[in-house]
Amino acid sequence: MSPLTFIIFTLTLVCAVCASPINGTEATLEKRVTHTGRGTWFNVGLGACGKYNVDSDKIVAISSSIYGSGNNCDQYMHITNTANSKSAWGKVRDSCPGCGANDIDMSPSLFQALGSLDTGVLKVSWHFENKKFTLP
Repeated sequence: MSPLTFIIFTLTLVCAVCASPINGTEATLEKRVTHTGRGTWFNVGLGACGKYNVDSDKIVAISSSIYGSGNNCDQYMHITNTANSKSAWGKVRDSCPGCGANDIDMSPSLFQALGSLDTGVLKVSWHFENKKFTLP
């Protein structure tokens, strides 16, 4: 084996080892599903997630069908007003029994980040962020 062939073989082997995943460090990608529905607002308090909030907290109540057993509690959602493209993040802290499957109910401060309280109802699109997401 010539010295050049040996060097190329060694470099190839080193690159292959370095590019291999290490057990337990594989990243898990979550599929992002964007929902479209109605966005309304409500005066907050003690939510279904067991946490107390005030109107100035940017929180969201999701439909009972999505809330289920509360697996999305404390998970951030990114919400966009489809009429004016304003967007904001809110944290799931409650369920909304009166909401349709893709509808959300927001704290007054979160709703105001997207539109006027006087509007009452907005058409919104939203998706859950990764469970480890923190606000930028």
